[in-house]
Amino acid sequence: MMKKLQFFIVLFVLCNTGVSLGQERLVNKGNEKYEEYSFRPAIDIYKRVIEKGYVSAEILKKLGNSYYFNADYKEAAETFKKLVAEYKDSVIAEDYFKYAQTLKSLGDYKESKEVMKEFTALTFNDRRASSYKDDRDFMKEIKENSGRYVITPFKYNTPYSEFAPTYYKEGLIFSSDRDTGNFARYRHTWNSKDFLDLYKVDTDSISSNKVLKLGENINTRLHESTSVTTKDGETLYFTRNNIIEGKYVKDEKGIIRLKIFRAEMINGVWSNVEELPFNSNAYSVAHPTLSPDEKTLYFASDMPGTFGNSDIFMVEINDDRTFGTPKNLGSNINTEARETFPFVTSDEKLYFSSDGHPGLGGLDIFATKINRKDFTGTVINIGEPANSNNDDFTFIFDEENREGYLASNREGGLGFDDIYKFKETKPLVFDCMQKVTGTVRDKISNEVLVGATIKVINEENEELASTITDSKGTYNLILDCNKGNFVRALMEGYVPFEEYIGVSDGKPKIIDFYLERDRITAGFGDDLAKLLQLSTIYFDFDKYDIRKDSEIEVEKVIAAMEKYPSLRLKVNSHTDSRGPAAYNLWLSQKRAAATVNYMVSKGISKDRLVSEGYGETKLINECADGIKCSAAKHDLNRRSEFIILE
Repeated sequence: MMKKLQFFIVLFVLCNTGVSLGQERLVNKGNEKYEEYSFRPAIDIYKRVIEKGYVSAEILKKLGNSYYFNADYKEAAETFKKLVAEYKDSVIAEDYFKYAQTLKSLGDYKESKEVMKEFTALTFNDRRASSYKDDRDFMKEIKENSGRYVITPFKYNTPYSEFAPTYYKEGLIFSSDRDTGNFARYRHTWNSKDFLDLYKVDTDSISSNKVLKLGENINTRLHESTSVTTKDGETLYFTRNNIIEGKYVKDEKGIIRLKIFRAEMINGVWSNVEELPFNSNAYSVAHPTLSPDEKTLYFASDMPGTFGNSDIFMVEINDDRTFGTPKNLGSNINTEARETFPFVTSDEKLYFSSDGHPGLGGLDIFATKINRKDFTGTVINIGEPANSNNDDFTFIFDEENREGYLASNREGGLGFDDIYKFKETKPLVFDCMQKVTGTVRDKISNEVLVGATIKVINEENEELASTITDSKGTYNLILDCNKGNFVRALMEGYVPFEEYIGVSDGKPKIIDFYLERDRITAGFGDDLAKLLQLSTIYFDFDKYDIRKDSEIEVEKVIAAMEKYPSLRLKVNSHTDSRGPAAYNLWLSQKRAAATVNYMVSKGISKDRLVSEGYGETKLINECADGIKCSAAKHDLNRRSEFIILE
């Protein structure tokens, strides 16, 4: 479908080609039209050349591109198919990408996916390829985001093109090639349609007679398109062809570029029309929209620093109405393809159109949060029916009443491009919240640490949140999983430790921290078992093999010895007074030796350990032979000690 909007999408300038001498003149004429973005005449010429039997890879590429930029995806797909089949060695990654996009627009998602495999195989460090290589099921994600809008046709559509709606007072300003008053010689050769003008309408009016042109100070004999006004209705930013004092200006390639202009409302008339200072005769600047505070202008351009065919940029508006330096929004939003038609809501959500992010075909509408001018959030395809297999663009949205407008060249429309009104029935989920829980423990003793501080630090080393562990040593956090963050555990007397959590799918995550003490105050004769708060090391009755439930306590001692290589220990074993004294002495010696042997088997050098059994000779309470004591009191005497020798 031939589309007026396609004139406003910035493109790479492609190289010339030629065929046999007999057709060289005709092909050169086609190349000339192609490089002027006069795609409709170029299509006619290339078709004539091919019909005469002269075909080359370059001719097919340019014919396919000409169809592609006119949104004639059926013809584009057939042309790219022939290119791939007959000139595979000449096909580059960008050819495969356009071919895959045309197939999606025709609903052939299976074949499109196969073509994208060819595209990814030829690319390196390409955002579009990376999106497909990570094996995400984008069609499933798009389906999950679908069904959020009820869409109805704009009652002021005509059989011509209507698109680029923007809010203005109680109604809209939009662009159309309806009654331009131009003769055929003023038609644009991109798509052989009339040039566009800006119109305004009160959206609650009953009669289409309310649709009025903005006036001769705004509209010219060339294109006027996408626009935005300040909330007070006193300032208008709009897109126009490069025209100075009534005369259009071409670049060195013969292209009339796009520029953004600003006008003031004076006594009911748009006046003082001026172009913005970062415009250029060498590249296009178009599709303005304002931030909620009206201090930032967003726009699309192919200026230097652009990743693809067109990117979205921002520029600060100073208090004196001058401008800062334009900045690219970055590779999270912009790809090597087309990003264009930005719109920012009152809640700082950026909506834009792209054919570089995974979509349904053609231009799709995407959204992302940009709070505090952070452009790293997840980019969401807003799904059907807002998006279709064709081009969907110029999305605007009033978050207060959950209504808005968009334009599309989808099937069933009245004109070439039509405006649609929509009602949002279910909000998009922008916030990806991830629950992170865990426990903080002493690395050696494994005891929980109560009151430890857990902080969330972003990639700019800014603290975002903080909490402390409870009586069980546990903590709970909620993180934004659209961003990477560090979770840091701190406790007085311990070395801080942190773990990085990258962008994720939001599934709950458990992170347990084991903190090392920054120092251990101990010396000759101290019992390491007390310092480490070890539990009782038990042995089975009448046996001296270490039980499985006691191994963990000995492992803590091993960990300490591994951390401090100069540490030497004496392992002492004690029993209670029950049983013969001689037997208890023998058993305690065997148990002490068994403990040392276990530690040696785990890699501790034998010359760092000695052992001794004391039986019942060093009781710590009154429970000697002949004294009646409870089992609990007897248990206190059954103990192991790890005495520091060095």
